[in-house]
Amino acid sequence: MKLILTAAVDHLGIAGDVVEVKDGYGRNYLLPRGYAIKWTRGAEKQIEGINRAREARTVRDNAHAVELRTQLEGLSIEVPARAAAEGKLFGAVTSTDIAAAIKKAGGPAVDKRSVQIAKPIKTVGEHKVGVKLTDAVVAHLPVQVVSA
Repeated sequence: MKLILTAAVDHLGIAGDVVEVKDGYGRNYLLPRGYAIKWTRGAEKQIEGINRAREARTVRDNAHAVELRTQLEGLSIEVPARAAAEGKLFGAVTSTDIAAAIKKAGGPAVDKRSVQIAKPIKTVGEHKVGVKLTDAVVAHLPVQVVSA
């Protein structure tokens, strides 16, 4: 199935790309969620408009993302979690927990899918976490995990 992406899709492409995918993936995932439109000769003409809009958004988004990065890196983020006496957590700290802690600390609302955790956080202490604001801007913040 030949599609035109209207949004960035991991491991597939960015908005405006023409991609060839399996029918089920396109019909059941990309099209219903609005990540793509079917390719036709008429839709091919929309690619230029999609690319122009993406370039304008990128410039505006990168400037805003740099502001957000400085704001996020200035926060003191503390995540309470249940832990044993030796500091090992019962479970792990998830990206949802971190996104909620950022909001609670006075930061902007961050999507849980943009929080990047290198390896699962399963101990009390300080851990480094990345927040992907755009493709070019990633904020690296320290997260303090405390026993609840």
